Amino acid sequence: MKNRKSLGQHWLKDRDILLDISDFAAVDGVDTVIEVGPGLGTLTSTLFKNFAKVIAIELDDQLAANLPKSFPGKNLEVHNQDILSLNLAELNLPDKYVVAGNIPYYITSPIIQKFLHAEHKPEKIVLLIQEEVAERLAAEPGDYSILGLSAQIYAKVTLGPIVGREFFTPPPKVDSQIVILEPLNEALATESTMALIKLGFIAPRKKLISNLAVGTRLPKDQLQKIFAELRLSENVRPADLSISDWVKLEKNIHKH
Repeated sequence: MKNRKSLGQHWLKDRDILLDISDFAAVDGVDTVIEVGPGLGTLTSTLFKNFAKVIAIELDDQLAANLPKSFPGKNLEVHNQDILSLNLAELNLPDKYVVAGNIPYYITSPIIQKFLHAEHKPEKIVLLIQEEVAERLAAEPGDYSILGLSAQIYAKVTLGPIVGREFFTPPPKVDSQIVILEPLNEALATESTMALIKLGFIAPRKKLISNLAVGTRLPKDQLQKIFAELRLSENVRPADLSISDWVKLEKNIHKH
């Protein structure tokens, strides 16, 4: 099956890595998995090792039509739809489910945000994505980005093995990595804090206080006072603050 470059299709061919993804996705008592972009069904076959039912969401109409033929007798439900426009409520999901997939870079963030903000969240999200993006998702203070913060506020993020480009057909230009997200019962920050984070990252390389002076329109001397109260250096950049720092900063700015 010829891949479609416009959909970022790269077929993962290593059985051991496919089994790893399935095993990382497994959760005791959970027998349903949503697979994003099943493609040729190579990951689908290993997911059936740990799950009784696979709900496959495939945008490519030809692949979606062919997929059921590969799994006769299996509890496979295929939806020929764009995962980003799919209404999860229409899937009649059980109380507990997980999400897995080998996905292209350009939809990584939207997919993660869709499930982390869903009314009915999964128990776990396991994705094979571009290595650089996986590292950003799991970053620590000093290397934070909006992507990393917007994931870690809502989920515990851990990294699995790196997967070299040679394990794909055709090989992508970069290596990939497995990332595991476990949605938290309660977010570590409010939407107001997230809005402040976005203002803070207007110019990621600039000093945070300068970005906030522009974004919040508070006088710089007022921001300097807030930074001093929180014992934050005026030289910190947006990537340097922890989630708890952002929460405290938002509360103090909100008072003014």
